[in-house]
Amino acid sequence: MIEAHHLTLRLGRATILDNVSLAAPAGKLTVLIGPNGAGKSTALKCLTGELRPDGGTVMLAGRAIDTLSAGELARRRAVLPQSSVLSFPFTVAEVVELGLRAGQRRPSERAIAQDALDLVGMRGFSDRLYQTLSGGEQQRVHLARVLTQVWEPVAEDGPRYLFLDEPTSSLDIRHQIDVLEIATGFARRGGGVVVVLHDLELAASYADRLIVLQRGRVVATGDDAHAIVAPDLLRSVYGLDDAMIAKRWPAMAQAR
Repeated sequence: MIEAHHLTLRLGRATILDNVSLAAPAGKLTVLIGPNGAGKSTALKCLTGELRPDGGTVMLAGRAIDTLSAGELARRRAVLPQSSVLSFPFTVAEVVELGLRAGQRRPSERAIAQDALDLVGMRGFSDRLYQTLSGGEQQRVHLARVLTQVWEPVAEDGPRYLFLDEPTSSLDIRHQIDVLEIATGFARRGGGVVVVLHDLELAASYADRLIVLQRGRVVATGDDAHAIVAPDLLRSVYGLDDAMIAKRWPAMAQAR
């Protein structure tokens, strides 16, 4: 279980997170949604240990995350950020194998990197230079990289976790679904997954637990994502009027 208790984070006079508490259990796919600037990516960075909040605590399997070493964190969780910049001429295989090293795997386990590429639909790309790939292909390579880091969803010391920040942003619909199916499979095999998404239909379809943020606060959470993504939420959180809702989600509007 990943748990956040009363997280507060400020940048200057701005409060980015305001008393945020949430939980992401192993075996579940937890999705964070909310409008731009709601604090989703910031909350994710606090959960992963990348950011240290001004107040509150993050617990991973009962331990405060700030007491874990970098090596312990690398073995227990992998993070796919919104974007990753590589300036050196790495091949695809070399990029993916960075995950093996982060997870402190033995050289004999290099076959995992190829298995990860197969899983994300990048078979045959191992020798391609990373910089020659499209944006969507690069994103899938990085997904393979983080998967190699926590290849087995459950280790001897407990569940491992995947943190994915807008992993579908530069992908076509087929590959968006592929990514979320991979994440779901990881969760079904006992790992924990936390995903930031903007697409409400995908969020409602895949979330085992949905958490809605607005202006740095949790305003809704629950296991019935379809019940949460309803007209009242679209009006109050996203500022949509009834005409916008009816045009985008006619079935939802008719069901009111």
